[in-house]
Amino acid sequence: MAKYKIVMVRHGESEWNQKNLFCGWFDADLSEKGRNEAAAAGKALKEAGYQFDLAHTSLLTRAHKTLAAILGEIGQADLPTEKTWRLNERHYGGLTGLNKAETAAKYGEEQVQIWRRSFDTPPPPMEADHAYFDTIVNDPRYANGPSKDEFPKFESLKLTIARTLPYWNDVIIPQLKEGKRVLIAAHGNSLRGIVKHLDGMSDEAIMALNLPTGIPFVYELDENFKPVVSMQFLGDEETVRKAIEAVAAQGKAK
Repeated sequence: MAKYKIVMVRHGESEWNQKNLFCGWFDADLSEKGRNEAAAAGKALKEAGYQFDLAHTSLLTRAHKTLAAILGEIGQADLPTEKTWRLNERHYGGLTGLNKAETAAKYGEEQVQIWRRSFDTPPPPMEADHAYFDTIVNDPRYANGPSKDEFPKFESLKLTIARTLPYWNDVIIPQLKEGKRVLIAAHGNSLRGIVKHLDGMSDEAIMALNLPTGIPFVYELDENFKPVVSMQFLGDEETVRKAIEAVAAQGKAK
């Protein structure tokens, strides 16, 4: 029997999603489509009768604006919100800013798929001469963390999960135990880490999972935080299917 419930949503389409660029820790804004997706996510939650006690999000604008749109739709614009780098998107290292299709044409689809879909093979590091190195590393939003030692130059999904799960276990789980109704607005890879943990998915299975942008999904958990209901999307099936297919196609040369 379900005892806890949590809602998660990947941010709406970003401007760099729209341009098919590796984004990671670059602070891309939402595209017009992304803003519409965020509003639609809020409407879906409103129609389903959801209200929350608090929210969690990353330190990146595309997640903030998605959350703000959702909270506006459900009439909870002032909801207490905790922001953390541990919910940031995976750091794509030296690939940041590159077009995914052009990168596939240059290095081959197989190599790009390894970088995108291997569980523990990270992309090339972001070196100090990278076009976005200073923009990201010296961003004042990271003044309180990660530390210099923790600040990534690249991340595989395995590394992303390693910094996301402590936040899940140490912050979010205690709040659920207190009976809080929690919403997480984050990113494809930080959320995949939580999904892998909850559902006990294999490395291969989680790498094949495509989380659509801007579509909320619900987990109902028992007293041991094991899923009674896993990843129940709030939205019509056709919209969900098309969104998942669009994510899957991003790493192809054509």
